[in-house]
Amino acid sequence: MLFWQNFFKNSILRDDEYSKQNNNHEELIILKQVAYNNTEIDVYFSTNKHINLYHLEQLCDEVGWVRRPLKKIQTAIENSFLIVSLFYKQNNKEQLIGFARVTSDHAFNATVWDVAIRPSFQGQGLGKILIHQVIHQLRESEITTITLFADPQVVNFYSHLGFVTDPSGVKGMFWYPK
Repeated sequence: MLFWQNFFKNSILRDDEYSKQNNNHEELIILKQVAYNNTEIDVYFSTNKHINLYHLEQLCDEVGWVRRPLKKIQTAIENSFLIVSLFYKQNNKEQLIGFARVTSDHAFNATVWDVAIRPSFQGQGLGKILIHQVIHQLRESEITTITLFADPQVVNFYSHLGFVTDPSGVKGMFWYPK
C-alpha cells in the first residue's frame, strides 16, 4: 500500500480535488493549465462513456492507429469497465485530447487499452495524468492487478509510471485466427 500512497502523492488530481466534480461525478477541471495555440487552456477529466465516436476516430487517426469500425468501437466502449477521457472546451463544445479504456473482471484484474493523447498536446504531462487517473479509479474499485499492452516506443513511458515488463517471468500469449 505504501507504493500506491507514494505513487499518488504527487499526482495532479488528489482525492480532495475530486470533490470539485459535477453532480454526475463524471468530470472535473485539472488544476494544471496547458499551452495550446499560444494560450493557456483548462483540461477536463471525464469518466463518461458517452464519447463522440467521430472525435475518438479523429484522435486515433492523429496518433497513427489503423481505423476500426465505429460500431465495434462503440461496443468496446459500452463493455468497458472504465472510460477515461481528457478534453478542453472551445465554443461550448468538448474537444477530445486524450482517451483510455479499461476492461476488468470487476474483482481482481484490469487491462488498460487504447491510450492516446493528441500529438499537439503530447509532452505536457497529460499522458501521465491520464494513466494516474486510470490507476486511481481502479484502486478505488479495489482492483489489485493492472496490466496493459505497450508498443516498444512507449515502454519507457509506462515504466516511469510504475509498470514493469514480465514480472516473475510471466509472458503474454496471443491466439490469432489463421
